[in-house]
Amino acid sequence: MKQRFLAVCLALSSVAVLGGCGLLPGNADDSGQRTVTVWLMKDSASQGFIEKFSAWFEERHPEVDLDIRIQEWSGIGKKVSAALATPDPGVSEDPDAASDAPDVIEVGNTQVAQYVDQRGLADLSLESLRDFGMDDWVPGLAEPGSFNGKQFGIPWYAANRVVIYNKDLFTAAGIKRPPASYDEWLAYTRRLNSGGNQGIYLAGQDWYTLSGFIWEEGGELATEHSGVWKGSLDSPAALRAMDFYRRLQALGQGPEDADEETPPQAEVFAKGDVAQIVSVPGAARLIEEKNPDLKGKLGFFPVPGKRQGRPGAVFTGGSDLVVPERSDERDAAVDVVAALAGKKWQTELARSMNYVPNKTTLAGVVAGEPGVEAMAKGAARGRATPNSPRWAAVEEDNPIKAWMTEVLTGGDPARTAKTASRRITEALDLRKP
Repeated sequence: MKQRFLAVCLALSSVAVLGGCGLLPGNADDSGQRTVTVWLMKDSASQGFIEKFSAWFEERHPEVDLDIRIQEWSGIGKKVSAALATPDPGVSEDPDAASDAPDVIEVGNTQVAQYVDQRGLADLSLESLRDFGMDDWVPGLAEPGSFNGKQFGIPWYAANRVVIYNKDLFTAAGIKRPPASYDEWLAYTRRLNSGGNQGIYLAGQDWYTLSGFIWEEGGELATEHSGVWKGSLDSPAALRAMDFYRRLQALGQGPEDADEETPPQAEVFAKGDVAQIVSVPGAARLIEEKNPDLKGKLGFFPVPGKRQGRPGAVFTGGSDLVVPERSDERDAAVDVVAALAGKKWQTELARSMNYVPNKTTLAGVVAGEPGVEAMAKGAARGRATPNSPRWAAVEEDNPIKAWMTEVLTGGDPARTAKTASRRITEALDLRKP
């Protein structure tokens, strides 16, 4: 079998294939030791996690040295693009050109498509199907990691919004349990919005929360047909979602022309007269730092959905792991990805960093952490932004935000939605440079 495998590799006579067959030296030094360079983003994992993982992996792969380098999110897009374009040292006239090139890269889940479009990522479809248990992946990480039916991004961790609520205000309003549907959420929030308290603080341009409502209604931010993307905020489903957002947002004093960071909604909640905000669970720590009197008084529940008892769709952020196509340590790089995305280190990462694990079947590992537990329930119905390599162009001058403000200040929803949809279509035009 080994001789047949060698004959096939030699017959193909491709440098890239020979490297994959283990017939090129790659990053091995004179002793045969190999180095796998891994780029992880700042604060994605603790130093303790990185040290424990490195020691564990190198003990089981004594021929491999891990070189884990921490990257800043600011400017990372250009840096990754440059790394993906680094010449393969096996074919380059300058063998040192790729000496610092990464073999594994952590990227934002919504960034995968743009790197695939640059033709710089290895296709990991076979490994995903055969080894990684892809059927159980959190949808909001798995879907954006896939492009044209192939899997390039391997889900690493997820985070999504939940509802953080003030238990004292709920009790004072006679509410004994969190709402479990849209109808209950509206009814409870109306009851909470009294006596000088805000039922909810929801900024007018919180488009991530609106996106979840649109998906819950069966709509999309944009749709693709034959490679052409078109904005779809003018669909009946998106208009229903915006109407629900409008009714909910009116039950508080959130600004109609600003997002959730202007001012930071955690600071507003910390004043003690807001019953609810929609945020990641980590905001609770910021709230308690601002107002220590609220310690022990914060609760969490998944964003409700239309159907009673089923969490609503939510935007899922987080990271995927990718392997550059030009990596000369592909097999070892895949081993690193397999370990980081496997049960042991997913459990360690989720518990140490309060993340949602990459598989719905691992949701139980965060049981006992109320915020993360609520987040994991919502993640099962998580989504990501449209899988277009040009989606970043939409967010640069976001027409969704502008549409929301127009509706909340009295504009015609359908007419303004057509304008916003047209702007999305223009931004997603793949013919643009």
